[in-house]
Amino acid sequence: MAYELREGVYRQPGATKNGTRSLSPPNHERGDQRARELHTVQVPRTEEMSGAEKVVGVIGGSGYIASWLVKLLLLRGYTVRATVRDPSDPKKTGHLLALEGAKERLHLFKAELLEEGSFDSVVDGCECVFHTASPVLFSAADPQAELIDPALKGTLNVLRSCAKASSIKRVVVTSSMTAVLFSAKPLTSGIVIDETWHSDPEFCEKSKLWYMLSKTLAEKAAWEFAKEKGIDLVTINPGYVIGPILQPTVNLTVQTILNFINGAQTFPNTCYRFVDVRDVTLAHILAFENHSAHGRYCVVGEVIHCHDALQILRNLYPTLHLPEKCEDEKPFSSKYEISRKKAEALGVNFTPLEVSLRDTVECLKEKGFISI
Repeated sequence: MAYELREGVYRQPGATKNGTRSLSPPNHERGDQRARELHTVQVPRTEEMSGAEKVVGVIGGSGYIASWLVKLLLLRGYTVRATVRDPSDPKKTGHLLALEGAKERLHLFKAELLEEGSFDSVVDGCECVFHTASPVLFSAADPQAELIDPALKGTLNVLRSCAKASSIKRVVVTSSMTAVLFSAKPLTSGIVIDETWHSDPEFCEKSKLWYMLSKTLAEKAAWEFAKEKGIDLVTINPGYVIGPILQPTVNLTVQTILNFINGAQTFPNTCYRFVDVRDVTLAHILAFENHSAHGRYCVVGEVIHCHDALQILRNLYPTLHLPEKCEDEKPFSSKYEISRKKAEALGVNFTPLEVSLRDTVECLKEKGFISI
């Protein structure tokens, strides 16, 4: 289905302040105060990093990471132009329009990822464009149409529009750790993965790792196009993103936690590359605000086997009935390491996994997805 970009912007007629929430342990007597504090994110501020009077674009504004990105950009004083498929759909935009500052500084545009030129009017006048839009699916009946085309062609369409806009100082693309570590090289104990690693497209295709292939091809094409056109590009490569959700639906990565809580019988024999959505969001903004930011950034808080992550959840919520049996009888997958040096040098202070898991569960409770 094709969508066309409309020149007019969509503003909300009114807005209410969005709540926030703290990072303290579960305490059911705190009620409304805790509900107000869940979505707080602490951001270092410097004079250089002020967003006052700056205009930025967020492509795919209603997604999990993008919603947090819009929230934090508004809190920092930016005027935000965000693209969504249907600005008139409250299920897609209601949570954005309720954000603090949205009434004054959030403008929603209708745009189609696969339509060349669709983003021209959105990005013209922006100092930075954050491209977050790409399907997140780990299985697809038609990988080319469902994953590869939207990721690859969509990224190039956004960059083509950016290349036309003289106002743009930098483009920040949301890539993925799946574009970093999938190759024939085994992920064994003692290995340290960093930004110099790249997934192998041939390996991904042969292994039918279609999502991994889509992110790998999209990032590769982005770097090639940026070099050709002289675009100042930075990519953020997050791991398995968890933490509170702002959107009304549960995204794929948080759904994993929900599935464990809702009666999964076994757990996978795999290591997760967990990172908090608030850390990922901050990494995006710092990648624009810090002039010295460059290249790729692996953004992973902790690599941990699923068994150990579930044990953290048990300690936090002893009444949960979480899976205790592994899906196979093989030795547990090796725990490798992903370097945090470059992300920490950028200014990211990673949220402890216990906090991310707890806030994920508390948010799912608050939104009515679970009752514990």
